[in-house]
Amino acid sequence: MSFTLNVNGREHAVDAPEDTPLLYILRDELGLHGARYGCGVGQCGACTVLSNGSPLRACVVPAATLSGRNLTTVEGLRAPDGTPHPLHSAFVAEQAGQCAYCIPGMVVTAAALLKEKPRPTEAEIRAALDANLCRCGSHNRIVRAIQRAAEALAR
Repeated sequence: MSFTLNVNGREHAVDAPEDTPLLYILRDELGLHGARYGCGVGQCGACTVLSNGSPLRACVVPAATLSGRNLTTVEGLRAPDGTPHPLHSAFVAEQAGQCAYCIPGMVVTAAALLKEKPRPTEAEIRAALDANLCRCGSHNRIVRAIQRAAEALAR
């Protein structure tokens, strides 16, 4: 099946079986390795990307169903000149990723939260990240990174 995906502001012609998960297209066809394969059933959040600004589990959604939507990966959060998003910088500053496997999903989930609520409370941050798992136990540093990014974006 042939279809077009808009990923990080660029149109991509894709030819794949209609049930191919978006994650496979992103990683194997487009070379975007930020979204990770974690559980394969949409439960851990490692594969999270944004679809029209909302978090989406890329491992369980067929790519062909997303034609016409604006998809954003963690790589797509950078400014056009390559400047890191404040979330990228805050996660580094707070040393928020121990193994960093979950971090791309955490970052795009946080980006959606900060767009909706520019100054979220700690409870709102924790609620937004509830479905994103970090097996290293870095949640407190991740929350601090999101708070730091919210402050930077507010300036």
